[in-house]
Amino acid sequence: MQFHLDDMTCGGCARSVTKAIQTVDPSAKVLADPPARQVQVQSSASEAQIIAALRDAGFPPRAS
Repeated sequence: MQFHLDDMTCGGCARSVTKAIQTVDPSAKVLADPPARQVQVQSSASEAQIIAALRDAGFPPRAS
């Protein structure tokens, strides 16, 4: 899964995004790229669960 996060602008944001995703799936692999505002996720959780976790953390995604 890949998402564009307009609000992810720095390393701190990337850590928050990673933590939010890993609350849904602790074994998720997350590759965040703050300059591009992109995050790639490999997870057994559903896309809807990941989107909900990102929204709850303040990083509403848009599919990319």
